[in-house]
Amino acid sequence: MIPADLDTPPVLRELSDAEGYLAKICFKTGPPMLSGVELEWTVHDRTDPARPVDPDRLRAALGSHAPQTLDPAGASSPLPGHGTVSVEPGGQVEISSAPHRSLRALHLHTSADIDRLTELLASAGLRLGRSGIDPYRTPTPVVDTPRYRAMRTAFDRRGPAGRTMMYSTAGLQVCLDAGTPEGFRDRWDALHWLGPPLLAAFATARHHAGRDTGWASARMAAWFAIDPPRTRPAWTAARAGADPVATWSAYALGAPLLCVRRPDGDWRVPDGITFRDWIGGALPQPPTQEDLDYHISTLFPPVRARGYLEVRYLDAQPPGEWIAPVGVLAALLDDTAALSLAREACEPVLDRWDEAARHGLADPALARAAATVLRVALAAVDRTDLAPATRDQISHIVQRRLGAADRRRP
Repeated sequence: MIPADLDTPPVLRELSDAEGYLAKICFKTGPPMLSGVELEWTVHDRTDPARPVDPDRLRAALGSHAPQTLDPAGASSPLPGHGTVSVEPGGQVEISSAPHRSLRALHLHTSADIDRLTELLASAGLRLGRSGIDPYRTPTPVVDTPRYRAMRTAFDRRGPAGRTMMYSTAGLQVCLDAGTPEGFRDRWDALHWLGPPLLAAFATARHHAGRDTGWASARMAAWFAIDPPRTRPAWTAARAGADPVATWSAYALGAPLLCVRRPDGDWRVPDGITFRDWIGGALPQPPTQEDLDYHISTLFPPVRARGYLEVRYLDAQPPGEWIAPVGVLAALLDDTAALSLAREACEPVLDRWDEAARHGLADPALARAAATVLRVALAAVDRTDLAPATRDQISHIVQRRLGAADRRRP
């Protein structure tokens, strides 16, 4: 018989226990080989995009691919390209791809999954959104779970931005290996200093609920407003070159708890208790390693460490265009010479996240940085295994974005 305590997650009684655990799980180093994406969209009625979409209609449309948040007894079957479907609190639909060893395979399999999802929704009179925030509807809940109820409670303390984020935004996340023990620090730094120019270049979230928000990415504006210790970058220019493990550990343990899982379904927690406080006895029961794993999933900075590196600063893209920011990021990180040139261009705009979200490429300094980064990236994309037609598509998308920015600037 297996002792019962072997099935019990280890308890974290000392801060050093948590720091050691984070060091093991958050930066799994090795040769960078895998990449993946998480693609999220708002969902709309095909003839009346402002009409709310209820969960029953979504569940029927997704069929066997519906997640358990919509269909607890369902199969949650993968899509043809092995991606899985989830549904966010506002009814946003997300595909999480399988990890792939090449950009070409990632593009082919994920495109097949998007095609299948599009067909399923179309059969129910639904379509995917085209931007990073709902341009038609005010924030409206669709899916309710203990996690989402706790999130709403926590974010409501700070104003309406939390509901906007939960119910109206859609992002594009790029997942990349952390890299070798010698190189993961540079990859961590690079993903942060590339952030403001790429956020600006691929911003798609200006119009929300029938109005012009005045932000190039109202999605990122909402994220930054809800809970800064949870959503602001863990990295700053002042910490360039610092140990990512120590930086991420301090960020994670210093962030407030969003929820604590309980059998009764009430996951809410008092305001302001950090994970560090929990280890120190702020709650009746001490946390476990599983609690720390879950806490990491409630942190939403522009770059998150989860064994791999998860880039979260990109808006959802129009149909067929997701491969452009994904290809740009992956190509740059795999090309040392290109990344060095891009880094030099980013130096003047380090930490300019707010300006990138508000002004996008209308900001001259960000536009200059983005133009250089994207020019260098396109050359690197041409050295990837992507099909020639896909490389041409990425170039066309990038050139169109830069050209539109030139026309908007005075």
